[in-house]
Amino acid sequence: MTNTTTDITTDITTDVVARYLTAWNTTDGRPRAKAVAAVFTEDARYVDPLADVTGHEAITALIGGVHAQFPGFVFGPVGDPDAHHDVVRFRWGLGPDGAGEPPVIGADAVTLAPDGRIALVVGFLDRVPA
Repeated sequence: MTNTTTDITTDITTDVVARYLTAWNTTDGRPRAKAVAAVFTEDARYVDPLADVTGHEAITALIGGVHAQFPGFVFGPVGDPDAHHDVVRFRWGLGPDGAGEPPVIGADAVTLAPDGRIALVVGFLDRVPA
């Protein structure tokens, strides 16, 4: 078996995840829109069990909805990301800043465009409070 890893360096993987989480942690509308534009392509699609949206405006609105539902919560990495070819996979948690184990945990796989921005997010929710 040959190792097909990786067209993506660890630095790129770390940067993509950091920029992605920054966009999700930006609570103000205009700065959030700028963060989304910096990390997502114009026609990026985000899909998880609760959402299926395309484009900067829809992704920005989706993130705003999460902040409305979970005020004061922040996203953070859970474990280390993994990558091969143009795909990055990582786990994240959502909860009060510095409060230990987050109540919401999920995992995302993102496909990168040639310019390094995210073209597709396929998200999974591993743990969501009732």
